[in-house]
Amino acid sequence: MASDPVSASNRGEQCSRAASYSVYLGGLHTGTMTRVEAWQGQSAVITSNSHAAILGIATQYQQRAELTWSNTEKAWLTTQFQQQVSGFRSRNMRASFSNNGLDSLVELDGKTTSYHSTQIPLRDVDTLAIQIRELVLQGQQEFSLIRQASDGIEPYQYQVKAPITTQLAPWGELQLIPVEQTGAEDITYYFAPSLDHQLAQARYHGFILQGLIQLESYHSTCKPVSTFLG
Repeated sequence: MASDPVSASNRGEQCSRAASYSVYLGGLHTGTMTRVEAWQGQSAVITSNSHAAILGIATQYQQRAELTWSNTEKAWLTTQFQQQVSGFRSRNMRASFSNNGLDSLVELDGKTTSYHSTQIPLRDVDTLAIQIRELVLQGQQEFSLIRQASDGIEPYQYQVKAPITTQLAPWGELQLIPVEQTGAEDITYYFAPSLDHQLAQARYHGFILQGLIQLESYHSTCKPVSTFLG
């Protein structure tokens, strides 16, 4: 694995990435999501917001996550995050991480619980996406990660598949790299090399309903990185 992060901006550089997505459930457009990454060298703050109607209930999701590069783990780690959800599965959650991401302290609706992972660091969902991108950039084909959920920890396995080509407005024909996630949630992520390997689509393979988020706009002031630095 690389001794320095492939996907980071130069050390000390300030830059940002902003993306907006459409959210679909069962083939119907149900909402929107925005995601902003504010980078300061090898640390970042990621802010995510979404508005959707799920099972007829209006739902709003807000999260602010802080992450940094760990020279010990050679990986992106969450340091802390805050999450608020209203409507469907409403909750108020805060989490902090220590011991190189192996330990977490989660406050959920006023109740505090600690969690521990023996080997793989715990991450929030946004840092998880950053780390998947990092490993794709490094050329990894199979790997395992763990997400810190609101009421437990969820281990996932990943397989990187052969690139595909699809039409995606407003960019036209794009090559996408699929990454299949299996575990508590089965999701396929699609990263676009021509858009600095940003997430272009994510398909949720639910038992009853199929979900999709699809990139609608993307803007970056960060220097693009498309090769493994070694």
